[in-house]
Amino acid sequence: MTWWGAGALSLAMFVTACGSSSPGKPAAAPSGSAVPVVASTNVYGDIARQIAGDRASITSIISDPDADPHSYEANTRTQLELSKARVVIENGGGYDDFVDTMLRSAGGSPKVINVVDVSGRKAADGGELNEHVWYDLATVEHLADRLAAALGEADPAGAPTFAANATAFKQKVQQLRARQAAIKAAHPGAGVAVTEPVPLYLLEACGLVNKTPDEFSEAIEEGTDVPANVLRETLDLFAHKDVALLAYNEQTSGPQTRKVLDAARAAGVAVVPVTETLPAGKDYLTWMGDTLAAIENALR
Repeated sequence: MTWWGAGALSLAMFVTACGSSSPGKPAAAPSGSAVPVVASTNVYGDIARQIAGDRASITSIISDPDADPHSYEANTRTQLELSKARVVIENGGGYDDFVDTMLRSAGGSPKVINVVDVSGRKAADGGELNEHVWYDLATVEHLADRLAAALGEADPAGAPTFAANATAFKQKVQQLRARQAAIKAAHPGAGVAVTEPVPLYLLEACGLVNKTPDEFSEAIEEGTDVPANVLRETLDLFAHKDVALLAYNEQTSGPQTRKVLDAARAAGVAVVPVTETLPAGKDYLTWMGDTLAAIENALR
């Protein structure tokens, strides 16, 4: 689902094009200056911060932990930040198309990192791509390397720092992946339910099996009504104790997802909250670690 809205479209119409943006080699930053980095969400902004340290100035376009990212509309400030960027991080996969649209009018030639492209993930035959690739820890490791390289091109003097920070970051990600492997060994094939496909990469890496009807999670993600029979099938997962946990997207709550939440609680099924942006006061590694801890606790 994209974040591109009518307000952003109007903005793109009145902005005067100064040139075109391409994912080429960024110009080197002036000596002693911070590399301007723009990330579509604070998830990628935080990862960039951990790789760049104080050698970059980072702007995260979507940063409100209580907002629904899908309702975002780009504005003139977004356009200005993108026009100054040396490195841009977008999710891709149709998730944040407004970034590409605005880059075409922004001018400059930043290095654009598309994380879906980094992931190598493709939609299954006849299916749709799950674009929430920041929940795929292997992808985040690859992203760290791509960021270190892009930052090193923009700031050659900082390249050793970026490489060292990326190595340290990946070591911590590997610790999280070890926890996934431990969950998989202890609970292979355990059933789970989700309100949206947001955390599926993380859950699948833990060896867990999504039992939610596709029609339910797809309808919630697209903002359409869930058919009554599909809702009943989803609620029965809890009544019949077919699932060990519910992964609940707190940023897109509505009447039908609340019915699912109530059914899980009534059946004593653990609820693991998930979001699409960083919760307040957490960095990426802490956030993923806390999510894994919630999964571990739910399966005990």
